[in-house]
Amino acid sequence: MAFDGITVAALTAELSDKLTDGRIFKIAQPEPDALLLTVKKEKSQYRLLLSASASLPLLYLTEANRPNPPAAPNFCMLLRKHIQNGRIARIWQPDLERIVHFEIIHYNELGDLCQKTLTMELMGKHSNLIFQDETGTIIDSIKHIPATVSSVREVLPGRPYFIPESTKKTSPLTVSPETFRTVLADANLPVYKALYLNFSGISPIVASEICETAGIDGRMGVSDLSEDTLYHLYRIFTDFLEPVRNGRFSPVIYYEKEEPVEFSAVPLQTFGHCQKRLFSGISELLETYYAQKEHFTRMRQKSFDLRRIVQTALEKDYKKYDLQCRQLADTKKREQFQIYGELLTAYGHQIAPGSKSFDALNYYTNETVTIPLDETETPMENAKRYFEKYGKLKRTYEALTEITAQTAASISHLESISTALDMAPDEATLKEIKEELIAFGYLKPHYGAKNRRGTPAKKEQTLSRPLHYLSSDGFHLYVGKNNYQNERLTFQLASGGDWWFHAKGMPGSHVILKAEGKEIPDRAFEEAAMLAAYYSKGQLQDKVEIDYTQRKHLKKVNGGAPGFVIYHTNYSMVIAPGTANLKQVE
Repeated sequence: MAFDGITVAALTAELSDKLTDGRIFKIAQPEPDALLLTVKKEKSQYRLLLSASASLPLLYLTEANRPNPPAAPNFCMLLRKHIQNGRIARIWQPDLERIVHFEIIHYNELGDLCQKTLTMELMGKHSNLIFQDETGTIIDSIKHIPATVSSVREVLPGRPYFIPESTKKTSPLTVSPETFRTVLADANLPVYKALYLNFSGISPIVASEICETAGIDGRMGVSDLSEDTLYHLYRIFTDFLEPVRNGRFSPVIYYEKEEPVEFSAVPLQTFGHCQKRLFSGISELLETYYAQKEHFTRMRQKSFDLRRIVQTALEKDYKKYDLQCRQLADTKKREQFQIYGELLTAYGHQIAPGSKSFDALNYYTNETVTIPLDETETPMENAKRYFEKYGKLKRTYEALTEITAQTAASISHLESISTALDMAPDEATLKEIKEELIAFGYLKPHYGAKNRRGTPAKKEQTLSRPLHYLSSDGFHLYVGKNNYQNERLTFQLASGGDWWFHAKGMPGSHVILKAEGKEIPDRAFEEAAMLAAYYSKGQLQDKVEIDYTQRKHLKKVNGGAPGFVIYHTNYSMVIAPGTANLKQVE
């Protein structure tokens, strides 16, 4: 979720609670468009990051320090001159605008008490940090916006500060039922768009959430809603914003496959299918969310080349397998040709010279078959020709059967690598996947520079750790993140009495449930199966069939890819993917 008005409201409440009456101890400008303020209050010290980055504006408390340039920029020097050692008197947000004002009391050079305001505007590419005097006149800003850049508002020293009203929006916190109906009635738009375009601080996600909670299709036009439905929507709208009015926030991040997909200052039913992590403060949430998001983005970039290699190889194998299956289907006639040859050999003396066909009784099925003949050949020559066709198709069938099985195994292997790339949470896991691609000839090895003797350096052995969970009953569960890990889990970590789980008929992780000589309750089996479904290609399905058996019943596939096993004794269950009630062990 972008920094909407509700997120800024939660942030304002947290900053007001922690920083009001605190003194600005240090001011730094680590980036051209970012400030880092160190604030001391009583015995506590806080770092406040204010970033007006056009791509990612941010405002939150952080524990991390940031390196500063050797010479402080002009804006930083100006703030040090005016408000260093100043006291933060008030932190507030106008309505639900994406704006936070920091009112600061300080002494000037003459010893007189003065008030200044540092304003953080979190407005996407229009974000800015603006410093004003007590009259609201701009002293300076981290970004200068002249009239040639914006016709709506100049942000330059000496200009008056005001909040631009390019689109007049209504405050959602105080709106009456009559005003709510009037505002929406004037909007010839889908309901969810009318909400976020006409009420300040409401994002598209929040608008969709309100519509869903009200049981209304947000894509419907406002004009299609009855008076009763509009009033019902108003009640849901005000109920949703009640925690915001009272300052009761519940910061939460929603995850899919360990990846953060959304955050919110209030709970959202729209993401009820996701895993969630609650936070005590919005700053901790924002720092965690953007750090994790950056990590997954970086991992996706690092895995891009590997994905491309796997996808290219898969597309080639899909085409090859398709062609081989069609060729294999063509060999089904071989048994028919053999029977034709046998029947012509048995009944050839009954065929008149120059016949184009012959009806014979098939003594295998007791049915009459019509055999096409070449009238220029004798019955025995026709029989020989059919036996030759049979022999050729039989050899083709035997060769194609083996080749098609190899292609199918290659596709299964590549699909398992593709699934592993989707799940790869760290660089060590990616390195193992890369080593597997090299080992099977999909990627050329590059072991780096030569050593001092001039011989190629040996490849680095990478061993990443599997995922580790504790079941509700305290049993250890291990999940492989790639084929090499699956191999080690199953044939090194697991003992004969441990239980092995895997999604049936699709790529996925091996899950090991450690028995440790104890009697395992049904709940532990179900939770292990949930993990096997979650870490498989069927993660987004409602239900996934899981095979499970004891480790002692598994065998490696001779000459097969790592992690591929065979078993003949197993149980099965159908279960919904998930990780609920499972504690991940770091």
